[in-house]
Amino acid sequence: MLTLHRAALVLPDPADPTAPSIADGAVVVRGELVEAVGPYGELAAAHPSARVRDWGTAAVLTPGLRNPWGQRLLERDYHPDPREEIGVEPVVDGLVGCTDETRYGASARRGLQRMLGFGVTAVAGPFERAAVRTAVARSGLAALPGASDAGAGAGAGAAAGAGSLDPLAVLPLPLAVHGRVAAGGRADFAVFPGLPVLSGLSGLSGVSGLSGLAVGGGDGVLPAAGGCLATVLGGRLVYRRR
Repeated sequence: MLTLHRAALVLPDPADPTAPSIADGAVVVRGELVEAVGPYGELAAAHPSARVRDWGTAAVLTPGLRNPWGQRLLERDYHPDPREEIGVEPVVDGLVGCTDETRYGASARRGLQRMLGFGVTAVAGPFERAAVRTAVARSGLAALPGASDAGAGAGAGAAAGAGSLDPLAVLPLPLAVHGRVAAGGRADFAVFPGLPVLSGLSGLSGVSGLSGLAVGGGDGVLPAAGGCLATVLGGRLVYRRR
């Protein structure tokens, strides 16, 4: 079955400053893979039978995000069960000293589910706990070796924002994304509310999530931090904001 995801702006490769952006763009997905990326009008005409998911006139579609703090978030911090009535935010170091693998696994599953709400499709380890490794493997998220493998800039951001569920709250978009959205590649991407950016605005390098503004050719909009509209993992819609 073909699914066509439409967004006001598609950024197929934010990590490449020369990569074009696509206004009123779309991504066509067949199974687990991306079949085509391009202008909505062209792809809709070429695939008239595709199911259309229109994410709105202010939506920005990007590759899924990489969370470089996975080891801390899943093996040190505790993600509460809603029935515990202690809130939803991670309890910092709440698993330190714990020896219960079942508790580790349940916490990790809840943490991974929350990551999907921020557009995360890859998480960095390494993971020492068997229950956590199992939870990551079953989640479908890509498991990465560690933050240092993503480059010096990403490593510095990881150290500064240890424990953040939302990569865009700390990292600029080019360092936050994992991979690119391209025909033939795995269909891992996220859709975010658009954040308008004034052309020529100074001082952006110090504003979280706005560094590297040249991404997308200066279209005047970037994905907003604080959570996504939808996350697609291996072609499946695994999160949708209600």
